[in-house]
Amino acid sequence: MPEKIYNVLFLCTGNSARSILGECLIEQLGKGRFRGFSAGSHPKGEVHPMALQVLRNNNYPTEGLRSKDWAEFAAPDAPQMDFVFTVCDKAAAETCPVWPGQPMTAHWGVMDPAAVEGDEAIRSMAFRTAFRELENRIKLFVSLPLASIDRLKLQKQLDAIGETEISEPIAHMDEA
Repeated sequence: MPEKIYNVLFLCTGNSARSILGECLIEQLGKGRFRGFSAGSHPKGEVHPMALQVLRNNNYPTEGLRSKDWAEFAAPDAPQMDFVFTVCDKAAAETCPVWPGQPMTAHWGVMDPAAVEGDEAIRSMAFRTAFRELENRIKLFVSLPLASIDRLKLQKQLDAIGETEISEPIAHMDEA
């Protein structure tokens, strides 16, 4: 019997940076076991250019990425989600749509790199930091024994992953 493919939705307010990074990371790190999606409560309408750049610099495909409203994933014909992760505090505090199928949820707050002010180097570092933090969390997530862990233990693991800090010093990150 083929292994289940899990649908994972990353939510943020603008769906221009963090949730987009999560969508791409789960697709690649999930090695076919996960399908990534992202959306926002108030989508910006475009993906932030620095998010696209950090993805390209780390050899992630960026074709087809777009900023979308989370209502798209609450529609009757939308893919049924197994997991929904909020990656910004604003989205976590909002009333989310009712997701069909009762997916597991957790808050994995990440600082908003699009809100960082300063020169290009400072802003680029913020995007690389957000990328690495999400990458570390998603690596932990995809390593969980999802088929054999009960929902209560899984929920505790998902919540703990959301509290995980970046473990790699910024000085060792790939340059943007």
